[in-house]
Amino acid sequence: MLGIYIHIPFCRRRCNYCDFCSSVSSEERISAYVSALIKSIISFPQSGLSADTVYFGGGTPSLLSERQMSEIMEAVCKKFALSDCCEITSEANPGTVTLPLLKSYRAAGINRISFGIQSCKDNELYILGRLHTFSDALAAIDFAHSAGIENISADLMLGIPYQTVGTALESVEKFTSSGIKHLSAYMLKIEPGTPFDCDEIRRLTPDDDAVSDMYLCAINSLSQKDFRQYEISNFSLAGFECRHNLKYWTMESYLGFGPSAHSFFNDCRFYISPDIDSFINDPLKQPLIEDDKPDKLSEYIMLGLRLCKGISLDKVSMLGGDADKLRNVCKPFISTGLMHHENGRLYLSPEGFLVSNGIISRII
Repeated sequence: MLGIYIHIPFCRRRCNYCDFCSSVSSEERISAYVSALIKSIISFPQSGLSADTVYFGGGTPSLLSERQMSEIMEAVCKKFALSDCCEITSEANPGTVTLPLLKSYRAAGINRISFGIQSCKDNELYILGRLHTFSDALAAIDFAHSAGIENISADLMLGIPYQTVGTALESVEKFTSSGIKHLSAYMLKIEPGTPFDCDEIRRLTPDDDAVSDMYLCAINSLSQKDFRQYEISNFSLAGFECRHNLKYWTMESYLGFGPSAHSFFNDCRFYISPDIDSFINDPLKQPLIEDDKPDKLSEYIMLGLRLCKGISLDKVSMLGGDADKLRNVCKPFISTGLMHHENGRLYLSPEGFLVSNGIISRII
């Protein structure tokens, strides 16, 4: 079944580290965008396709009003056949939600919420440019529970200026004690052109060794709290893995709507231009082709090694690869503990995840 991704490119304020497709906009512009978005969904050339995940990403989807969220979901349900157990996620900034808003989202079909909390330390949140405090985040989690949304995820950022291994683990402890079911732990990357792209911030951020320690200690702490790692950055209690994101890593089909949204459909990768105004003015503009003949073997290796279960050598052979050659290429990584080979599968260790880009590039 399909996954549906819907991009909401608006924020109350851009965070200091962010280079996503988003902007601060007026209510009128957001309203015009929602109308264009609905038109693009309804006008997709095929109808009745089955989908079992819908994901509102951003930006800040929780800036959508009750009516706007309901109208978008009505368009999705009109165009696609959603399964009875469809996972419907909305990302949310903790400082933008109220109990009435989340109740309306739940009524519209949202059954999973992903809060961009990032840290339990208010000084770390402040330097990131976040609008919320940790108390706001705890209140938002309570609102979600009260609204009937039990499947709650939280983002944790590692490598924040002033952060230490101790404060990172304090965030893990407080996040997992708050009633969430899923946690995504991302390492800060300083993107060119963002406010963080300066020498002062680089001086304040922990070095690579410290961030590596944060990551490995977080994995250990989360494991002790029954949060199972299933992907480089993602951990969950049993049964609460993000089904939508798994589609990306297991090469299932998904469709993206809105500027900068990517799709993988009918063995073709395509995306929509990140120009928000262009999308508002012409939501039916043809998407841009990224790859109309993707190399399935390379993609299987690249995406599969993000997962804790890794890749199957039988599947490598089925896709036309040389499993023996792959094993030989991986021997140095296996001998140093960066990778494991068990039961016909190759998978990275936590230490291997830290250098996964280099390992995957070497393999491919």
